[in-house]
Amino acid sequence: MAKILKASTGLTGLAVATNPHHTLSALYGKILSAVSKMPQESSYRKNTELLVKQRADAVAKNKDIGVLEKSIGCGQVEELIVQAENELTLARKMLGWKPWEKLVQAAPAKQWDWPPAQILEPKV
Repeated sequence: MAKILKASTGLTGLAVATNPHHTLSALYGKILSAVSKMPQESSYRKNTELLVKQRADAVAKNKDIGVLEKSIGCGQVEELIVQAENELTLARKMLGWKPWEKLVQAAPAKQWDWPPAQILEPKV
């Protein structure tokens, strides 16, 4: 029988995780597997791999839940699980979207300029 770590997360709709180390390790492994299918130069792959490897390392090193939560610094383990599930969903979508490929057509001129010229020009 699994030992319950805490009675409540204190967050509405978020139940206490019964085996957070296993769940996080499995999710982080799936994320790393998904991003490994992306090109090495992909910014999303580089940044996601870095973050997920750091978190997976923290999970492996910290058996105490409180220490784990503090070392990652992004909420309770239950919140970390939700974050990992969302990241896995995104990683799988990114494989389909292939944002690392060239655009079908060139982006319009000044599309990425900020602020737009109409904001800078005073209205008369």
